[in-house]
Amino acid sequence: MKVTEHIKQANGKTLFSFEIIPPKKGNSIQELYNNIDPLMEFKPPFIDVTTSREEYVYIDRDGLLDRKITRMRPGTVGICAAIKHKYNVDTVPHVLCGGFTKEETEYLLVDCHYLGIENVMALRGDAMSHQKYFEPATGGHTYACELVKQIQNLNHGKYLHDVIEADDKADFCIGVAGYPEKHIEAPSLKSDLKRLKEKVDAGADYVVTQMFFDNKRYFKFVEAAQQAGITVPIIPGIKPIAVKRHLQLLPQVFKIDLPEELIYEVEKCKDNKAVRQVGIEWAIQQSKELLEFGAPVLHYYSMGKSDNIKAIASQLF
Repeated sequence: MKVTEHIKQANGKTLFSFEIIPPKKGNSIQELYNNIDPLMEFKPPFIDVTTSREEYVYIDRDGLLDRKITRMRPGTVGICAAIKHKYNVDTVPHVLCGGFTKEETEYLLVDCHYLGIENVMALRGDAMSHQKYFEPATGGHTYACELVKQIQNLNHGKYLHDVIEADDKADFCIGVAGYPEKHIEAPSLKSDLKRLKEKVDAGADYVVTQMFFDNKRYFKFVEAAQQAGITVPIIPGIKPIAVKRHLQLLPQVFKIDLPEELIYEVEKCKDNKAVRQVGIEWAIQQSKELLEFGAPVLHYYSMGKSDNIKAIASQLF
């Protein structure tokens, strides 16, 4: 079932969902199941599965560095199929512009269609670690809006190079990212909302926000988006603080602000166990306010661990 259909059938009730990271290459999928199992009691209608673009690794061969391209977390579509089969829950694979050609994207989408996966999250992705700015793969998309258009073309039976009489068309529900504190590369929130509107006009069906720690940011973002003509559901993304270094890491990586009250509480903590509890309590309060606001779904970024998400969800769902 599509994400938007789950939201519609909920009749105004806020749903619970979460996002998982695939295991690293060579690791067992069981470690993933061990983190999903405790969260299934809250009946998530869908689970997001992230992906990652290629990166360079350097191998020392007799004193010479040999550069190779690798993907540390492959298998997103396969993992989605495995989760769907094991738990009978819808899955949402993340599809990136970065590191993929349009042809590779088409093959991935066809595989998703064959596997009965009805939802995809269309993202541009980040620059590679050695790049200052994002650079598309040769033959790939530069912007998420272009990726959304390709997915919509496939929904209408339009393939890249072939003229095909398609009697079995895909019908993907397309999610895209939104940024309550604006994308790092956007000159202003207003211009960033224009880009979001372009993605929606191209065929995006719902929005999931980047993490935020001040609900006022989300409330204002939803209001501004509606004023800009964006009428699709906007799902808040929630990330509980888990370790003290998140105070530096999260603002640096995601270009977000942390509330002074949260910073103060984390800095008081003597160890990361105490930090994790602060993160849980903050996320519970965030979630309660978002429930009262009527957010369609509360979407949690688990980052490979589920104990804190379980502690939060047990107070809400």
